[in-house]
Amino acid sequence: MQDATKPTAQTDERIKEISAFRKALIRPELGGMVGTIAVFTFFLLFAFDSGMFNSQGIMNWSIVSAQFMIIAVGACLLMIAGEFDLSVGSMIGFAGMMVAIFSVTFGWPTWIAILVTFALCIAIGALNGWIVIRTGLPSFIVTLAFLFILRGFTIFLPQVIERKTIIGGIKDVAEGDWLAAIFGGKILQGAFVWLGDAGLIATFERGTRKGQPVVDGVPMLIVWALVLIVIGHVLLTKTKFGNWIFASGGDAEAARNSGVPVNKVKILMFMFTAFCATVFAMCQVMEFGSAGADRGLLKEFEAIIAVVIGGALLTGGYGSVLGAALGALIFGVVQQGLFFAGVESSLFRVFLGVILLGAVILNTYIRRIITGER
Repeated sequence: MQDATKPTAQTDERIKEISAFRKALIRPELGGMVGTIAVFTFFLLFAFDSGMFNSQGIMNWSIVSAQFMIIAVGACLLMIAGEFDLSVGSMIGFAGMMVAIFSVTFGWPTWIAILVTFALCIAIGALNGWIVIRTGLPSFIVTLAFLFILRGFTIFLPQVIERKTIIGGIKDVAEGDWLAAIFGGKILQGAFVWLGDAGLIATFERGTRKGQPVVDGVPMLIVWALVLIVIGHVLLTKTKFGNWIFASGGDAEAARNSGVPVNKVKILMFMFTAFCATVFAMCQVMEFGSAGADRGLLKEFEAIIAVVIGGALLTGGYGSVLGAALGALIFGVVQQGLFFAGVESSLFRVFLGVILLGAVILNTYIRRIITGER
């Protein structure tokens, strides 16, 4: 029998109870999950017999999705910290051109060219963050300026040095390089040969490659995407630094008063965004064997859209790396799926506009639930 003198637990009236449905509704991944299910359902119904879901089709949209995922991870963490980086696309073109100039034109070993390019691009990311912190200017303006600065250098430097805006020959100089293989190689090739021999995936039926699998391995681009997603998710949800990221974007002044090094967090996130853009560039130049001055156009907007689709708020302080990854997956599947479904490819831009508007409306509604606004 309970002792009547002992105090009983009571619900504090100041604590507002949240229903299970509302708890699920405010998860940042919700929009990405719903969108992913809807997109796959649509293409399973209308493009299943087109080859979209055979081994080669899956690899095609997986590669495109992985490209979006790599830059979306960096953009996601930066947006949660309350900032934007509109120079991501130009950074991709600049990084690719630098590694081409260093390795092909200057004749440096490819691994040195890659490391120097990473150091240079990360330093530019730090400069972006430093200017934002020191001047108090919106990151939108600062990085917009660097969008033009980096694109200008990407066009100017190869014209001055090589008299052209495309530099090839990267695959030749990177042959056998240990670091280049980390960005341009493939893994699990033996597994795909086994799958081909077992008749589980398509193989070539004629020519010199008869009997070999059409898909002969997983590109390092996809591996990098998965690794960055895991790192970003763990950093954001399992570490004290992840709490600092949320705090910096939610209320920077309150975070400072609580001892959070807000300036350091923001600068590090700019550096990480630059790192992700450079990873994308390295994988791209190793795949194509060349660097072009027009590479990376509009990628900054595609990264932001993927993050918004994934549930991040434009005001900062809320979001999910997994959600951003799902947003990038939606991008890749739709971009390739429209081709398989026989739909005019220009409608992809229409889809981007519609889904961005829908995601912003949903995220605004979620923000009102969180903050109690009406």
